[in-house]
Amino acid sequence: MAEGGVSPSSSSSHKVDMAPFLDTNKTREDVDVQPADLSQDSHLEAALGTSPDSTWPNWKTRKDQFFRRLSTAHPRTSNFLLRIINYMRGPRPKVNSPDPVPFLDIDWFVLGRHIRIPLESTVLRLTRPFVNPWLFLVLGAAYIISFAFFSRAQSFLTPASSYITCDAAFWSSNNGCGLDGELCEPFINPAIDFRCPAQCDSLILQNPRTVGGEQVAFVPLIVGGGDSQHTYRGDSFICAAANQQGLTSNHRGGCASVELIGNFTDFLPTMSHGLTSIGFPTVFPLSFRLSKTHNLSHCADNRDAALAFNIIITWILFVVLRPRAIVLYWCLVCIGFWHITLFSQPRASPPDLSDGFGTFLPTLFIAYAFWRLAFRFTMPAFSKAPLEASVWYLAPFWVGVLNNLTFDKIPISRLTASDLSKRSGAITALVIIVIVVLILALNQVRVMRKTGWLPHYLKWYIIGGLVVLVISQLPGLELRIHHYIISMALIPGTAFPTRMSAILQAFLLGMFLNGAAAFGFDSILQTAAELQEDGPSGSLLPTFLTNSTNYNSSIPLMNQTIFWDALPSSWDGFALLVDDVERYAGTALNFSLAAFDTTLPHFFRLAFTSGDTTGDFTMPATLWPNGTWVDPAPGPS
Repeated sequence: MAEGGVSPSSSSSHKVDMAPFLDTNKTREDVDVQPADLSQDSHLEAALGTSPDSTWPNWKTRKDQFFRRLSTAHPRTSNFLLRIINYMRGPRPKVNSPDPVPFLDIDWFVLGRHIRIPLESTVLRLTRPFVNPWLFLVLGAAYIISFAFFSRAQSFLTPASSYITCDAAFWSSNNGCGLDGELCEPFINPAIDFRCPAQCDSLILQNPRTVGGEQVAFVPLIVGGGDSQHTYRGDSFICAAANQQGLTSNHRGGCASVELIGNFTDFLPTMSHGLTSIGFPTVFPLSFRLSKTHNLSHCADNRDAALAFNIIITWILFVVLRPRAIVLYWCLVCIGFWHITLFSQPRASPPDLSDGFGTFLPTLFIAYAFWRLAFRFTMPAFSKAPLEASVWYLAPFWVGVLNNLTFDKIPISRLTASDLSKRSGAITALVIIVIVVLILALNQVRVMRKTGWLPHYLKWYIIGGLVVLVISQLPGLELRIHHYIISMALIPGTAFPTRMSAILQAFLLGMFLNGAAAFGFDSILQTAAELQEDGPSGSLLPTFLTNSTNYNSSIPLMNQTIFWDALPSSWDGFALLVDDVERYAGTALNFSLAAFDTTLPHFFRLAFTSGDTTGDFTMPATLWPNGTWVDPAPGPS
């Protein structure tokens, strides 16, 4: 955007004045310039014929002749188009948006009485002794030291080897553990102490996971735990299981001990502490039980306390210390980024500081662009209303910083057709979000038009949209609009001294920091494999020849053999899962059931393989103890 780079002038000069970009000694009054104070965008006026003396665009091209002929042949149409153009361009010359009048400096006449309650003015007067740069520096240093000790107590007093992530498990999905699970050994192990972070209940399966004869999605994976000894299947999320058992908590995390006990049969479902597990009615080679630990200390997750601390600090900055708007802005950027990196959403446990600093530098460069494009036109307008500014900025800012929690209950994780169709309420939530965003966008468009800046912004957003459209067509890549990209695209449209602009830019800044600090700057273009994660790839599925019509239940299980169809030319083998464990890998077209327990149900899933690559597995075929064979449902598992 070029809001700050065009010199104020009523002339038709096309030269760009770079002084606002190069002058580092600007006063606060200089910073308080609004977009409407800038130039008339003479390029756009020439294109649209918006100079005071023009009736139609004065183009020295064929377009000029076209519009002249249109004006002569169709005067009504030309007048209609002219009115639309004049309405969209707004006032010429561009006008300033007035600074907002403080709400809380109440000055009313009610029933002939003058009621005056100058809250903002009173706050300004009482806090004036604290508006001192040296006091700000001293308190800033004290904050950095306090925050460092807070972070040390949070993450660096427990042995790093004891940390596990919210999705940590002993067993991988499908055939990830290899033939007979040999890659996930040992199956029996003495007790191991571990520490879980907070908020593990919100980490859910993004793709359906098949467990026995059913599929689980959009919940933490917990299998079992309902027996008297609370035994869980090996692929259960360890921290979610510990939360369910009450050894750790979703709000504070905690430490516990886990013991691997090998084979276990009939995992029972249960519900406790807000978490529900599913059952698995047959045998599995790896299971675990949880217990309290007495060997680890400093196990409590302090992110809630850190959040309260940082909210109070930012409120003090806005209301009491009241530094210049640019200083206040950089305080928000730094506090928000490091709160996410060290407390609310660290990328690793304990947090990787080198990784954090690696992301921090590019974040600062982008944040500077935000200041130049939007914040410098809005934040200073609230300098005489600190209480109001603290509400308009801090509430949406922290909502954006914590959007992993504030939007946690919205049933939308990814904007893909499969997710929206499978999650209850996702379509309704998406419609509501689109309506709200549309209303907010129309309000910003209204402000742009009133100040005369709509053509300028419309031009750049159309160019940006065309660029995105072009790169989205690149072969082999798929467009992925991450939430930090959404913030980067929308923040320039908030460069106006209005309350709604303040709310929007604060929220978008928080959302940008969340995306950058928690996930890094992922590419806007990604391969299908990167987006697939552990979901189906859409590969060809094999076919069981054994089915409900030809399975002979009178033959004992020890003599039973199941069959499947031959290999297609593009694959070189099969992988067979029996009860979610890979029991066969090769080129044979049959498999003997002699080794399996006749008193238990068994679940069979089959996939093609090519070298080290495994295609999608079929849905499970089920063999019940009474000899009933249930054919697999269509589609991948």
